[in-house]
Amino acid sequence: MKILRQRESLGAQQDYESAMTLLADVRRTGPVLRLYEPAPTVAFGRRDELLPGFAAAARAARESGFEPLVRKVGGRAAAYHGGCLIIDHVEAAEDPTSGIQDRYRLFGDMLVAALEELEVEADVGEIPGEYCAGEHSVHGTHPASSPEPGRKVKLAGTAQRVVGGAWYFSTVLVVEQSEPIRSVLTDVYSALELEWDPATAGAVDDLRPGTTVAEVERGLRKVYGMYSEYLGYGPLTD
Repeated sequence: MKILRQRESLGAQQDYESAMTLLADVRRTGPVLRLYEPAPTVAFGRRDELLPGFAAAARAARESGFEPLVRKVGGRAAAYHGGCLIIDHVEAAEDPTSGIQDRYRLFGDMLVAALEELEVEADVGEIPGEYCAGEHSVHGTHPASSPEPGRKVKLAGTAQRVVGGAWYFSTVLVVEQSEPIRSVLTDVYSALELEWDPATAGAVDDLRPGTTVAEVERGLRKVYGMYSEYLGYGPLTD
């Protein structure tokens, strides 16, 4: 499996289009894992675009310095920025629809394992009131030593797209600086007239202060290396 470490964001739209290009080419290139830190983006779902408040929500995103994007995969609006790690796994498959649920379980477990490398307590599952709610979200729990022990926060959302002969699995993991994400989503969800609980939006460094994207990436690469034989990828190459 080839690891493509994108060193800087190309911008919200171009980053998304690059993923679609990888998906279109993957039957020729072989499996690809793309990692990068994104430009500030609010990624809307197709259902959001149909709501009366969509134009106001997109305007609120821009006013907060986040570029609005309507994606073809995923649910409701989600926000991310340079303190996040995007993990795009793209692979060819004869029957890409057959493993959809298995992929959600596998990649959720792998992300939890990567966070456990940093001694961050994490698990897969929706927490009440989270943004872009989904049963395969990854959440973390504030440690006993924190001011709010046991409180759960959403750390990552996942989504898939399946096309003829290939699939694309994308994860957005919030590592640093959760406050700008809470702030912009508060304005966006208000414009869309959707309910959510801002206290559910968190970052890894809320649970383990000082954690960086680079540290999380090292943990993720280690876990992918451990799973590579099981997944049949052989050595991981940059």
